[in-house]
Amino acid sequence: RKTFEAVKGAPRAIIHFYNSTSVAQREQVFKKSKEEIKKIAVDGAKLVKQLSEEYEGNFLFEYSPESFTGTEPEYAVEVCNAVLDVMQPTPDRPMIINLPVTVEMSMPHIYANQIEWCSKHLKYRDSVILSTHPHNDRGCGVADAELAVLAGAQRIECCLFGNGERTGNVDAITLAMNMYSHGVDPHLDFSNMPAICEVYERVTRMHVYERTPYAGALVFAAFSGSHQDAIAKGMTWRREKQLHQWTCPYIPIDPHDIGRTYDADVIRINSQSGKGGIGFLLQQNYGYNPPPKMREDLGYRVKDVSDHEHRELSVKEVLGVFENSYLNHTQPLNVPDAHFIQNSDGSITANVVVTGGGSTVKCTATGNGRLDAVATAIEQQTGMHFTLVHYSEHALDSDTNSRACSYVGLKWASGEETWGCGTHTDIIVAGIKALVSAINNK
Repeated sequence: RKTFEAVKGAPRAIIHFYNSTSVAQREQVFKKSKEEIKKIAVDGAKLVKQLSEEYEGNFLFEYSPESFTGTEPEYAVEVCNAVLDVMQPTPDRPMIINLPVTVEMSMPHIYANQIEWCSKHLKYRDSVILSTHPHNDRGCGVADAELAVLAGAQRIECCLFGNGERTGNVDAITLAMNMYSHGVDPHLDFSNMPAICEVYERVTRMHVYERTPYAGALVFAAFSGSHQDAIAKGMTWRREKQLHQWTCPYIPIDPHDIGRTYDADVIRINSQSGKGGIGFLLQQNYGYNPPPKMREDLGYRVKDVSDHEHRELSVKEVLGVFENSYLNHTQPLNVPDAHFIQNSDGSITANVVVTGGGSTVKCTATGNGRLDAVATAIEQQTGMHFTLVHYSEHALDSDTNSRACSYVGLKWASGEETWGCGTHTDIIVAGIKALVSAINNK
């Protein structure tokens, strides 16, 4: 009666009544026979039906043989059918029959078999909404729910993050997102998962574990170099092929779909990280696209920092390592000025100003291109000996005033390779800056 008073005025209310039917509860708790336990259910149904006629309201009724998983299926159906005979549901006014996993006592496929058997033997089947209420004692609550639906269940009772007694109930988020990841719309909005986690943690004072499926802080995180490389290549593949379907390695759904980001959530940089992930972050966030061997060199530098400081590095810190290591270095040597003459044989003569060690000198050299001519001039002036083994360039920005970005790799007589990066609005100047930076890294 208190329940009916409490829902007075509600536009719709589900009145749920239940009693335990398992062997253990019958023998140890109630100390009653099967007939006596069934009578509790029938008497409850009669009382609920009587009260529903005394109170105004839009009621839907639900009955559960609690501890169903410890009950003989034949007896559970016998009790449910006795309740249905009292309530007399119709297709227009159906009744919920809920078969709960009060305690997980078997593997999920066994529960599914029980659901299927009961579905075939319940009376008034076209007037019954077959429901399930999985707990998670064996850690299989989601599997119980999914297999139960495949076996004929039409409704699932669940909780956000599985928050229920003992090991909890089935997690509504994992269940819904599993459907979503297979192209089935769960009609639940998890497009801002971080906000949902924040509210949940604030109001319940409970923590969303970092490895919680879909919602945990680390579920999309890749620290391993091989994983990062595969993810970076997968992202590039999707962009190049303009794919709509999500197929990226190691990531089950697009993090953007639940309000997560690639830079902060997917590629995470520590001493385990590799050149692929580090390069991906630089390109994704700052436009830099260093060549593979330069990425490898950068990877070792980033690992050294992470190892030394025993922590993960942010994207901005990775950028700092890159810039401090390679970008526009002018010490101890610099080329502040260079002018070029195109020769009739196709070669280039460079008139170069070289500074270093407190002195400034002008020198001239010829090469098969502008950068080669500058490199030759520096070698002749300083006595250095190196070979230009890599040069590449790209636009760094997308607007009309875009800076050019150049990368230079040098191989020295000792076999050592050094790298440099240069940026400038003039592509020639950017190349010279990259050359000078690579020399200064010797």
